[in-house]
Amino acid sequence: MASNLPKPDFQELLRVFARIGCLSFGGPAGQIALMHRELVDERRWVEEEQYLHALNFCHLLPGPEAQQLATWIGWKLHGTKGGLAAGLLFVVPGALVILALSILYAFAANLDWFAALFLGIKAAVLAIVVQALIRIGGRALNTAFKKMVAVAAFLALFLFNLPFPLVVLGAGAAGILVALKHPDWLAMKDSTPIGSMAARPWGATLKAVSIWGIIWAAPLILVLATVGRDHVLWDIGSFFSQLAIVTFGGAYAVLAYMAQEAVQGFGWLNAGEMADGLGLAETTPGPLIMVTQFVGYLAAFRAPEPFTPLVAGIIGAGLTTWVTFAPCFLWIFAFAPWIERMENSKWLKGGLATLTAAVVGVIANLSVWFALHVFFASVDERRFGPLRLYWPDPASFSWQAMLLAIMAAILLFGAKWNVIKTLAATGAAGLVLGWAA
Repeated sequence: MASNLPKPDFQELLRVFARIGCLSFGGPAGQIALMHRELVDERRWVEEEQYLHALNFCHLLPGPEAQQLATWIGWKLHGTKGGLAAGLLFVVPGALVILALSILYAFAANLDWFAALFLGIKAAVLAIVVQALIRIGGRALNTAFKKMVAVAAFLALFLFNLPFPLVVLGAGAAGILVALKHPDWLAMKDSTPIGSMAARPWGATLKAVSIWGIIWAAPLILVLATVGRDHVLWDIGSFFSQLAIVTFGGAYAVLAYMAQEAVQGFGWLNAGEMADGLGLAETTPGPLIMVTQFVGYLAAFRAPEPFTPLVAGIIGAGLTTWVTFAPCFLWIFAFAPWIERMENSKWLKGGLATLTAAVVGVIANLSVWFALHVFFASVDERRFGPLRLYWPDPASFSWQAMLLAIMAAILLFGAKWNVIKTLAATGAAGLVLGWAA
């Protein structure tokens, strides 16, 4: 870091990141903008170029880019201690709020007023996901090849039910080949020659991978030793550990895979509850991927033995949060010393560009899946050879959900309301419709 920049003491770093952690509403775009204002514009702890360079680096990694950016800034200012402090303070406030809301949700889900409230929230979530699709698609699909990748990813997921990791990692592999042979298909710019960069920091990377690999695995080892592989806690820990490796493209992208497995594979919750969880995550500070904690809580709450439901839910939520965010610290502490090389790697940038295009198709799949389950109470699946089609029951159509979704779209796209105001308005409208019914 340049010598003319002020370096905060550790106590000041704690105060500032605690404030950021409590105010980080609005998803990654809002969180990144908040950190830019606090750390670049107002305090000058990080230069503009450094900030953008690090943000691009975080986009190369699986996991929530805003939380990883916070961790990198802390690491840049105060080493591992600073990275831990900044990363944890970015996550902990939202994690505590989501845990409290998950407990309330699990105990109140059968109440009529609660169902009416969350009908409005689900309708708003559908509009929010469509908004994310439009924003990401407008930014990412700037060539014909990328548009083809997005369409292929959507069809692979929606019609052929291919596994999410196969789709996104396959797109990344294709992008690597295209970057080397036809970089113009990806609208790639020239990179700095690798030979002009500093030496490779293998020692720091191997140390970080070893330490954080053990930290990541520790709770899974404890679960294996106490309740065994047949318990829901093992399923939760192993599934969300796998999820942490393939969460490219942000929370909206990974939701499609998580919903596919948590709803259809494990049966931990239903599609409507998944939309409710995203609605809760949208209204709390911290990364949107915190919705995983909601899923982990409900999964353990509903199969609690030998614990009580409340204790099992809290353990499931804590385990989910641990295996979701421990890898984030591993990626930053292992690869931060490589930031310049990763930013200028032609093949890596090509893989990321194509992977991001595939994410647009993933979010489109999520949008259609959510819409079907919000508007129809009963949606069947029908197979026609390798094809999988969703078949909604027309008799289960909810005109209330459609009306609330239209309202949410008008508020988001027309009135330009923010996410929290929109969720509050549609939730209140859902209560009114439920009372009038």
